[in-house]
Amino acid sequence: MKKLPFNNFPGNILIRGMAGLVFLSEGIQKFLMSGATVDRFTKIGIPHPHFFAPFVGATEIICGFLLIIGLLTRFAVVPLLIVILAAIYTTKIPILTDKGFWAAAHEGRTDFCMLMGLIFLLLYGAGKYSADSIFAMHEKNRT
Repeated sequence: MKKLPFNNFPGNILIRGMAGLVFLSEGIQKFLMSGATVDRFTKIGIPHPHFFAPFVGATEIICGFLLIIGLLTRFAVVPLLIVILAAIYTTKIPILTDKGFWAAAHEGRTDFCMLMGLIFLLLYGAGKYSADSIFAMHEKNRT
C-alpha cells in the first residue's frame, strides 16, 4: 500500500491528542454526571437513554484513550465518527433549522473540529509517534 504524505508527519500526535483528550474527558463526564446525561439523551430523542448514555461514555473513554496512545487508531476512529455524527444530527441540525446557519456554526464549532480531526486520522493514521507505528516496525523487522 502506498504511504500517504502524513503517515510519518510528527504533527499527527497533535491531532490524536486533541481528539483523544476531548473524547476521553467527555466520556468521563458522562459517568460523573450520569443523571444529567440520561436526561439530555432523553431530551434530544436518543432511544433507551439509560443504556446509551453509559455506552457512549465508555466508547468515548476507550476510543479516546486509544487515540491518545495511537493504538488501533483507525479502528478507534470509526465508533467516534458515529458518536460525533449522531451528536451533530441530534443537537446541531435542530439549531440550524431553528436558529439559522450562524447559530449552528457557533454551537457546532467543536463538533466540526472533532469531525475533521477524526477524518484526518482515518485517512492518515496515527503517525510516526504512536503504538501503531511501533507495532508496525516490530512486524516489519520480524519478516
